[in-house]
Amino acid sequence: MIYQIYPRSFMDSNADGTGDLPGINSRLEYLEWLGVDAIWISPIYPSPMADFGYDVSNYTDIDPLFGTLSDFDSLVQTAHAHDMRVILDYVPNHSSDQHPWFVASRAGRDDARRDWYLWHEPGADGAPPNNWLSSFGGSAWEWDPASAQYYYHAYLKQQPDLNWRNPEVQAAMYDVLRFWFNRGVDGFRIDALRQVIKDAEFRDNPPDPNWNPGRDPYRRLLPLHSADQPELMDIVHRFREVAEEYPERVLIGELWLTIERLVAYYGREGRGLHLPFNFHLILTPWQAPAISALIDTYEAALPPKAWPNWVLGNHDRSRVATRVGAAQARVAAMLLLTLRGTPTLYNGDEIGMHDVPIPAHLVQDPFEKNVPGIGVGRDPERTPMQWTAGPGAGFTAGMPWLPLADDYREVNVERQRGDPKSMLTLHRRLIELRRRTAALSVGGYAPVYNDDDLLVYERQADDMRVRVALNLSHAARTIPWSEPKSTVMLSTHLDRDGEVGEQLDLRADEGLVLTMP
Repeated sequence: MIYQIYPRSFMDSNADGTGDLPGINSRLEYLEWLGVDAIWISPIYPSPMADFGYDVSNYTDIDPLFGTLSDFDSLVQTAHAHDMRVILDYVPNHSSDQHPWFVASRAGRDDARRDWYLWHEPGADGAPPNNWLSSFGGSAWEWDPASAQYYYHAYLKQQPDLNWRNPEVQAAMYDVLRFWFNRGVDGFRIDALRQVIKDAEFRDNPPDPNWNPGRDPYRRLLPLHSADQPELMDIVHRFREVAEEYPERVLIGELWLTIERLVAYYGREGRGLHLPFNFHLILTPWQAPAISALIDTYEAALPPKAWPNWVLGNHDRSRVATRVGAAQARVAAMLLLTLRGTPTLYNGDEIGMHDVPIPAHLVQDPFEKNVPGIGVGRDPERTPMQWTAGPGAGFTAGMPWLPLADDYREVNVERQRGDPKSMLTLHRRLIELRRRTAALSVGGYAPVYNDDDLLVYERQADDMRVRVALNLSHAARTIPWSEPKSTVMLSTHLDRDGEVGEQLDLRADEGLVLTMP
């Protein structure tokens, strides 16, 4: 199980209101207790923080906000001592405009690093070269008066895209991977992977016929020529080759793609990503038929020997407790932690944290600032981790960089750790059950039943069969049960065990894990 840490909001050790590496280190005992196998840490590199670390100004150091390389080395050593792996974010698509590479590239058309970024002559009447849009609003092209050309930025103008068609860029960025592998990093989650290679001819993107005004303006166009290009698999193959220079390393890709395109990034004959992130549970309506169809479609599409994975929340999307409600968030936890494949859990979801409304004067996210009024801001799901009922929620002794949730005195780790029926206890018991039950950790998957409210599936390894029955409604449900003498292993309500007879009774918002006779 992978646990995502958003470092700004996880644990602050020095009272500056922002989380840091010593803070993470201080909470590794908790993560070991929870049952975490690997921590994935969002960017901690030196950065002007225009996009909170995703604008990297030095790929081989630590930003002072988070600590030092020595702090990082200590974190890796401690994590490994707790039998946890460490995964870092890798940001190959773009750098900061303050990175020395871009500073040199911008210095003049004849600079040796000019071609390390995507520069282009203006179009007719000085307009941008094509219609490509920034994911954060507006044109993806920024005019540079000094050199009388545009440069391309898929995100903020402070995040110019690297030119991955340049072999020198490739070599430099592969060396970044080696630098961190040599420090003991166990793997990388590759950010914005689908954007890394662009159409060599810079052709216009076509309009999306399904886009409606009032939605995210980036979605007005289909990124046919600015993302998911055929040449990208050559880069992915090279990432894999670098990773295989080191034993037992993992590569994970951020890929917001259809199932068909997503699974292509496993590559052929083990030459692709180990885990192309599957975000479709975040995007799928919280309805049993839709979820059942998603699982079946994904399982059928996986290449031979490919290992699946599931993501239910992260730092860019509304929290699961907000999307489905507090009661169904418990059912969602059981779904995530009993499906076949590697689950990724976002910090705070294990205690049921929800989105926090951010007053306009406290908004930090550049996405919300650039495209206000339509709810694209990501601050609500990035608020500080709620550790205790004390000042600063136990996250900081200072002023937190984002507001705390109003309910942190009730919803926190300390309180839930001592509650045998809490959301945190449910997560710990699910993770422990998954670890000790081969059918759940490595077994196969088979659908059993679904209707408008219920989802039932089976996991099997050797002679052991486990069924998971989930009630996605707020009403009690009863269904005939073809497996008498099945035994309840775990309920999301944490108050039930014993045998099941010829019918299965599920309370409102309840999920069950059962062993088959």
